[in-house]
Amino acid sequence: MMLFQWIKSLLFNGIIYLAMIPYGLFYFPWALFSSEGAFAACHGWARFVLWLARWMLGLKTEVRGTPPTGEVVVAAKHQSFLDVILIFTAIPRGKFIMKKELIWAPIIGQYGLRIGCVPVHRGKRGAAIRQMKKDVEAGRAQAGQLIIYPQGTRVGPDEERPYKVGTGVLYEQLGQPCVPVAANVGLYWPKRGVLRHPGTAIVEFLDPIPPGKPVRAFMAELEEKIETASKALVAEARGQG
Repeated sequence: MMLFQWIKSLLFNGIIYLAMIPYGLFYFPWALFSSEGAFAACHGWARFVLWLARWMLGLKTEVRGTPPTGEVVVAAKHQSFLDVILIFTAIPRGKFIMKKELIWAPIIGQYGLRIGCVPVHRGKRGAAIRQMKKDVEAGRAQAGQLIIYPQGTRVGPDEERPYKVGTGVLYEQLGQPCVPVAANVGLYWPKRGVLRHPGTAIVEFLDPIPPGKPVRAFMAELEEKIETASKALVAEARGQG
């Protein structure tokens, strides 16, 4: 049974990445002249992935809370590529703080830039933060919800990693509310490996943190909210809640 799920997972992974090609080509003329076309392509592909995961793998998804529609910073738990897809489909104009290397990824890089994603270089912390602030300010004219992962990388459901101050710097710079997002998706779509598990993967939009708090206090509140809610989602999925 596990072998069958692994084979289905392998096929699923191949299909979703190959599907980027027709989506990218079909929407290219529209996306070339308007970011609306780029958003349509990305949202269409993301919805296809969620549908295929449910149909092919028994992997259902759920969005809880109230996804933001205005100008906010979205600070999310990052456990796998699935939380990227789920958060993006839940909000109208999501744009990510993304690794600079992804610019060169076929289709993903070009469409990411077209929807307003901000590529950042993972260098020395001070230099990286200064460049991120500059790049965010340059792209500020393009409306949307700026999505950042405070831990800076994918973190498994039972792992712990520190929260990086870059999120607090952006919160202070932009003067916008911050919407924390919790997740349990790593239980079903791990950060590494082929196997995808059946079940219900959840992301939960939590109550916004209003602008104007000192960075240190903001970071402490953000971490407490995301970690507490994410642990509760994981416990619920494991039947412990």
